[in-house]
Amino acid sequence: MNKYGFIRLATAVPEVKVADTKFNCGEIAKIMKETQKDCAYIALFPELCVTGYTCQDLFLTETLIKGAEKGLSDILQKTKNIQTIGVLGMPVLSNDRLYNCAVVIQKGKILGVVPKMFLPNYNDYYEKRWFTEGTGIDETVSLCGQEVPISEKLIFKTSDFSFGIEICEDMWVPKSPAVNIALAGAELILNLTAGNDVVGKDKHREMLVKTSSFKNHCVYAVSSCGLGESTTDTVYCGNCIVAENGTVISNETSYDFESKVFYCDVDIDRVRCDRRKINSFNSSCSFNPHFIKCEDFANIFTETSRKINKMPFVPSSNEKDKRMEQIFNIQANALAKRLKHIGSKHPVIGVSGGLDSTLALLVIAKAMDIIKLPRENIIAITMPGFGTTGRTYNNSVKLIKELGVTFKEINIKEACLKHFEDIGHNPDVFDLTYENAQARERTQILMDVANKVGGIVVGTGDLSEMALGWSTFSGDHISMYCVNCGVPKTLVRHLVLWITEDCQGAESEILKDIVDTPISPELLPADNSGNIAQKTEDIIGDYAVHDFVLYYFLRFGFTPEKILYLLTIAFGEQYKEEQLKDCMRTFFKRFFNNQFKRNCVPDGPKIGSVSLSPRADFKMSSDCYSDLWTDF
Repeated sequence: MNKYGFIRLATAVPEVKVADTKFNCGEIAKIMKETQKDCAYIALFPELCVTGYTCQDLFLTETLIKGAEKGLSDILQKTKNIQTIGVLGMPVLSNDRLYNCAVVIQKGKILGVVPKMFLPNYNDYYEKRWFTEGTGIDETVSLCGQEVPISEKLIFKTSDFSFGIEICEDMWVPKSPAVNIALAGAELILNLTAGNDVVGKDKHREMLVKTSSFKNHCVYAVSSCGLGESTTDTVYCGNCIVAENGTVISNETSYDFESKVFYCDVDIDRVRCDRRKINSFNSSCSFNPHFIKCEDFANIFTETSRKINKMPFVPSSNEKDKRMEQIFNIQANALAKRLKHIGSKHPVIGVSGGLDSTLALLVIAKAMDIIKLPRENIIAITMPGFGTTGRTYNNSVKLIKELGVTFKEINIKEACLKHFEDIGHNPDVFDLTYENAQARERTQILMDVANKVGGIVVGTGDLSEMALGWSTFSGDHISMYCVNCGVPKTLVRHLVLWITEDCQGAESEILKDIVDTPISPELLPADNSGNIAQKTEDIIGDYAVHDFVLYYFLRFGFTPEKILYLLTIAFGEQYKEEQLKDCMRTFFKRFFNNQFKRNCVPDGPKIGSVSLSPRADFKMSSDCYSDLWTDF
């Protein structure tokens, strides 16, 4: 494992000649040497790869059984200086019973043997004809001159992580061995399989791997037999899949007759974080495992080859439409329920021409459609102040009218100037008082209009602003319901862009221009050209970086050092490491110092795996210190 929690896993599909153990074992040994050079901690091979899976009644012959053992001896001899742990499939004879097994080897030694527990005997499978089920076996077997344990209870342990084994059908049964293996402490589960290539089965296999990794909070890896197997009745697909906590991070298929190796860096820290958080996982397993010590792997890679997404909150392209629709519907249905429950027919919102209020207005319109109330009931108020530019003002007015919403304009300049006079503030001093007075004046207007019409104020603040405390306490910080509280800034932008795909004409053009407008509270005067002078990201840093830190800090509890490591991979071409450090320190200082604001936020819907609601997901004292997260 490298110092940031990654281990490199190799899933191999060796070239196979059915029943030619000498050839097969030569290929396995070559792959083992290759995986060592490529810094793989473990090399996973397919089911019965030493002999080939399709030997049929030859499995009952002493010649093949001894040939397999002789082949394993050759592998052990050729790999006695190889630190990579090999997990390979072969038939093993113990007490005159033949088992379909995974044999775990390292540096010329056999660490243990795990038998297949569930033998398929249907359709094109006849394994009970040749093998004995491994359920209940817990003994010692003599193999290649070594006395080694053969048991369903084996868990292999390094100083960095633990792993257990299933074999093919074991994954497909209602209660798979993986459940007990994971509960006993294995963070990585390896499956040696012989997956035949029939139409649709690849999707089922991927679904099972995802599900097992999700419910067992583990990394789950599969390596399947390839094209070298006999095609008398079926073709084998050479499919290799790796999933981590329910997400498939590698899915490769070998369509070659030559040996193929796929590499994947898996993150053990992610597994451990979920196991700490999900306390329902911490129940006892139904067997007492036997832990087998492995030697630590010294040939550690320094930088992971894994691609790190810059925007972890934004859905990937292959699932974008479905996820975006789901997010938008969660927001709209949440507000619709609140309006329906309290009997309010008049949502009130301040519209600035910025991203957050735009998304909130679109959500309100959708909510009103859901509960079959006219959009004219929505009261959208634009409140120009000292920093309002023509661009944002015009966009807000045009959007309100395009959506068929009731429009109001209330200029706040005179009210704020009178307020400055009352409190003795010089309006030429552009400090926090100058800025926050405007935010609170706007909130007062919204609240009072809502009271007047029997409505509720719908808040526009997003998850990123909550994290950074980028709101005015008792200003835009409060509302009667906040529809954006679960949506981070990077996702707000992409969500509005996604909505433009279903819009036409003026509405689409307005939304696209809003997306392209610099993010700003517009509380300070515009520049000499009338453009936005106060740009949020110039003050606090790139929202993409902040959202990245927010995701890995709250979702997985990663250390600042690991988050910085991931940031340098994701943003290394855009920012220098010191710039990323500064942005991280800004995030953590603001995050800790502004918990008092989050402790009294309005209701709003949770959207994804990260939430800052003090009632739902995140609880923290307002007086915690950030030093452990900033001193790195």
